[in-house]
Amino acid sequence: MFLNKGKRSLLGILVCISFTTLSAQQSIQQEDNLLLDYKELVLDGTIMFMPLYKVPKQIEVLKTEKSDVQNDIPASIVFDEAWSNSVFNTYGKKSVAIPFELHFEDTVFSSPVEHKMVVTSRYGWRRGRAHQGIDIDLRTGDNVKSLLAGKVRYAKYHGGHGRTIVIRHNNGLETVYAHLSKYLVKENDIVEKGQIIGKGGVSGNARGSHLHLEVRYHGKSVHPEYLFDFSEETKIRSNDIAVTKKWMSPRSHKSTRKSKIVIYKTTEEIEEDASVKSIYVVKRGDTLHAIANKHDVEVSEICKINAIRYNSVLNVGQEILIN
Repeated sequence: MFLNKGKRSLLGILVCISFTTLSAQQSIQQEDNLLLDYKELVLDGTIMFMPLYKVPKQIEVLKTEKSDVQNDIPASIVFDEAWSNSVFNTYGKKSVAIPFELHFEDTVFSSPVEHKMVVTSRYGWRRGRAHQGIDIDLRTGDNVKSLLAGKVRYAKYHGGHGRTIVIRHNNGLETVYAHLSKYLVKENDIVEKGQIIGKGGVSGNARGSHLHLEVRYHGKSVHPEYLFDFSEETKIRSNDIAVTKKWMSPRSHKSTRKSKIVIYKTTEEIEEDASVKSIYVVKRGDTLHAIANKHDVEVSEICKINAIRYNSVLNVGQEILIN
């Protein structure tokens, strides 16, 4: 006897229920002793038996709840302190206690460009002026990415920097991306590490297309290469880094060569090492220029610290303060 359409649908549902129930029991590797009984069903004269199983207490229905996970960066006081979308340096001439310690949650940073990083000009004294960042080669229109996660504080045209984006990070650092041709984020946006924030260009006072990258803390520039290793490994030098005056003074470095980097993790390390590092004993043949080059400082700085003149004669055994 043929079944009508409605009865065929009901029959199909019952078969599916039986199959699903059986599959569920097999999937949890339950034994046959969980089978309680059969339910007799009569459909248009045809007798069917649907198995009934005992549902173990261990089986619970998983409920999908709204995730409490948020992608936003945790609220931090650094995003409230001296926050402005219209001023490039919100701290003005306010001084910062040096040395100070920085902490990084990450061990690596994102390259700001998508090709091999080539530093064309470093942090330091350049053509009689302080170069407060590093220049990384790129072509106009290339993607520029954020080194770390953070919040966009500033995204507008700024003097010689041209189109500029400033991102503040959870440890209080700010990274500056200058000479852009296009913005892809706006003020107060939350950005992830490696997120594309703009396009490279030649806006502002730029000699050819490149990315001018600065790292600042409380408005003062920090040597980017003291904190970040701009090689293919893109490592952050240390999770804990103590920053001294030397690494915040362009006059102590030359833009044409890489500075010798010795990382201090705590201010205590600096204090313990100060008696050795800050005093140099003059040897035969030494000159102020040679001593300055050896310690990555300017002759004028040595003269000022030691209250001597530029053309002073050095004596063998004389002690010179370096920093």
